[in-house]
Amino acid sequence: MTTDKKSLREALADLLADQLVSVEEALGETTVVVSATNMLPVFTRLRDADSLRFVQMIDLCGMDYSEYGDGEWAGRRFAAVYHLLSHVHNRRLRVRVFAEEDDFPVLDSVISVWPAANWFEREAFDLFGIIFTGHPDLRRILTDYGFVGNPFRKDFPLSGHVEMRYDPKQQRVVYQPVTVEPRVVTPRIMREETFGRN
Repeated sequence: MTTDKKSLREALADLLADQLVSVEEALGETTVVVSATNMLPVFTRLRDADSLRFVQMIDLCGMDYSEYGDGEWAGRRFAAVYHLLSHVHNRRLRVRVFAEEDDFPVLDSVISVWPAANWFEREAFDLFGIIFTGHPDLRRILTDYGFVGNPFRKDFPLSGHVEMRYDPKQQRVVYQPVTVEPRVVTPRIMREETFGRN
């Protein structure tokens, strides 16, 4: 297994050395960081090169690093993490791409490389607010169309901004500001006075 990981690192170094930001080995997995400007050429090379052949994208997930490492993270805030599989070489690879701007995170869509990215990019857009340029149908997938904000950003309140309810007078669903007061729930322990006595 060590030779396989070594050969993967060597293949990555041979083909993409000048385009990789970093290559790490952690918990038995290889993670590559690629800059947002080079992501499409790198992904195309990862898919097409005979020594790599990562023809399947298993997963794509958004990440918010604003509170990573107890708030000591000094890098970019938003990233997309791609999990790739090579059937030919029986290898897995994790590729992380950070968005250049924290206020308006934008990355290129990889649908032209792996069509399966469609659903995953829509999910990252909906939950993290990451914009994927070139996506043919970038719209919300899990939240309501009128929803304001992105639920997985760590600056989003737990109870949300608005709530919806059915109004019998108007005979329709209406949106209104949240009426629930935020509170901290502390558990109480209730025991009978004779607890523990024989």
